Amino acid sequence: MSDSVPSAPALGANARPVDSSERVLLLDVLRGFALCGVFVSNSFAWFSGFVLLPREQSQALTSPPLEAVVTALYHFFVNQKFVTLFAFLFGLGFAIQLQRAESRGASVVPLYSRRLLVLLGIGVTHLVGLWLGDVLSSYAVVGFALLLFRQRSDRTVLTWVGVLMLVVPVLVPVLQHYVPILLQGAEAAAQAAKAREGLDTRMKAQLLEGLSSGSFWTTQEANARFLTHMLPQTKRVVWMGVILGRFLLGLLAGRLLLLQDVERYRAWYRKMILWGLVFGVLGNGTWLVVQRLRVAGMLDPEKDLWMYALPAILELGFLGLASVYMAAFALLFQRERWKRVMQVLAPVGRMALTNYLLQSVVSLCLYDGWGLGLMGRMPPSRSVALALAVFALQIPLSHAWLARFRFGPAEWLWRSLTYGRAQPLRLGSKKVPAQVAS
Repeated sequence: MSDSVPSAPALGANARPVDSSERVLLLDVLRGFALCGVFVSNSFAWFSGFVLLPREQSQALTSPPLEAVVTALYHFFVNQKFVTLFAFLFGLGFAIQLQRAESRGASVVPLYSRRLLVLLGIGVTHLVGLWLGDVLSSYAVVGFALLLFRQRSDRTVLTWVGVLMLVVPVLVPVLQHYVPILLQGAEAAAQAAKAREGLDTRMKAQLLEGLSSGSFWTTQEANARFLTHMLPQTKRVVWMGVILGRFLLGLLAGRLLLLQDVERYRAWYRKMILWGLVFGVLGNGTWLVVQRLRVAGMLDPEKDLWMYALPAILELGFLGLASVYMAAFALLFQRERWKRVMQVLAPVGRMALTNYLLQSVVSLCLYDGWGLGLMGRMPPSRSVALALAVFALQIPLSHAWLARFRFGPAEWLWRSLTYGRAQPLRLGSKKVPAQVAS
């Protein structure tokens, strides 16, 4: 390791990996549930190549009645809801780690920074070496910004949530549209926008061609080429701001012990379900209506100015249904019968990093040209069914692994690199003393 990395004892007084007995079970269950939805979303949109297909081809795949229904259900109930929930849980996990560090009288910054650096390394490896849709590297980068809010008031944090999730996604597209018009004139701005749209289309076509090839190295070359096109874009910066907003909501929930003390917040959860349904139906219903109108040629995003408010409306819809899922899970988890059923997802949540990476490997083998070559051929219903089947297999695999080991393989690597020492992996093996692992 580099000499610039703090030595293990400097990470905090008595710091150590969290023992399984100290984990918040509901948090693990929710994380497993969220991971399932994220996998379905990734499979529907990216692994299957659906978002890369020309419009005529994607419309052909979704034209049968069953596929049209599955597509509508996906966009209403799945798209961005589980990603929102997963990011929320990341922020809540940070709040729990912050509280535990404060209880030891230590700063969370050294340990958490090293944790994020290791996650960044894993994410970049995943991003460049396997799949361009990696979210781990983005979470790690945005996680450093999360540290800036650890001592901010709840009101300040909530204000930034509104700015990052509702104001910025509306303001940036407005500026991108009107500033070039003011500086270059309407005609030149329109030509530049058309050129950018053409470049995006060509880059997607090249990526689809590369991923469909029979060579692993060709797919990786196409992956890298598309990354150089995608990473510098303004919309990616806006998206990372939205991620930070979701993290901050989780931070607030962690401060309030929202998932740690569900009984105390029963009334809150019931209201969350009610208002979440209201915003969820309005936000996601608006998207479905807009899509229908655009396909019918009755709506022009360039001329209908209210369309610039659509990102904020959609975000409210995403948050609404994500909050419904979380609140419903939390309330049902208080009932013993439901708790026994839902606990089946806990090991998946404990091994979320391992399962996320495994999903990428399995999906690339299924969809890329050097594998089974299913990319661009699977209608939405089959890609969703395939994702659910793979996830169903991950449940018993996670149970079997954690019956013998303390952590998933990727979690073990993450913890070992974070603490600068190999952590005991097998159950029953001698634990690393706290003063050594700190």
